[in-house]
Amino acid sequence: MAQPEQPLPVKYLIAVLYRDGDFLVRVKKDLVARWGRIDFEGDDHPFDVTDYYEPEMGTPLQRRLLAFETLYLPTLIVEMKLQCNDLETALAYDGKRMVNLDAGYLDYNKYLLASAKEAGQKIYLDRGIYADLSGRYKAGKYRPFEWSFPDFRDGRYDKELLEIRRLYREQVKQYRRERSLLPKGGQGSMP
Repeated sequence: MAQPEQPLPVKYLIAVLYRDGDFLVRVKKDLVARWGRIDFEGDDHPFDVTDYYEPEMGTPLQRRLLAFETLYLPTLIVEMKLQCNDLETALAYDGKRMVNLDAGYLDYNKYLLASAKEAGQKIYLDRGIYADLSGRYKAGKYRPFEWSFPDFRDGRYDKELLEIRRLYREQVKQYRRERSLLPKGGQGSMP
């Protein structure tokens, strides 16, 4: 019988929704302190697919993708989402969020976002957090599903997701090289 193997580490990312650039600067500083250096920062994209967040956060809203240099096991997604929720609360003003942080990760085959809301396609993980499979890599790009956020479906992040994937591929090659240098039977630690 085949024994379960530890998965490859994944590349964590955050989709930051914000209106005020000062809050973006503050949240990036907090994220770096918690999760390490950001090695990819995308462009600002207008968040114009829904007005759901406008009563709380105002307008115009922007979304920017950030990815972290250090690769982690996929099981840390619950902790990352909970920490993002804490940051949203800490940066709130007068009970209203100034940022919305969608935590997720990307690997060779997919990207997913963590959620505190249940839905038919979401898989429960732990501590009130669900995994929402948002895109599958096929034929040279990450292809969204009908339930993916509308701004992820319309292609505005496609080039950025591919660049994050390129960085991930390089980092996994390095990770495998380092593991191959371990003595036989050595476990090594996750980056």
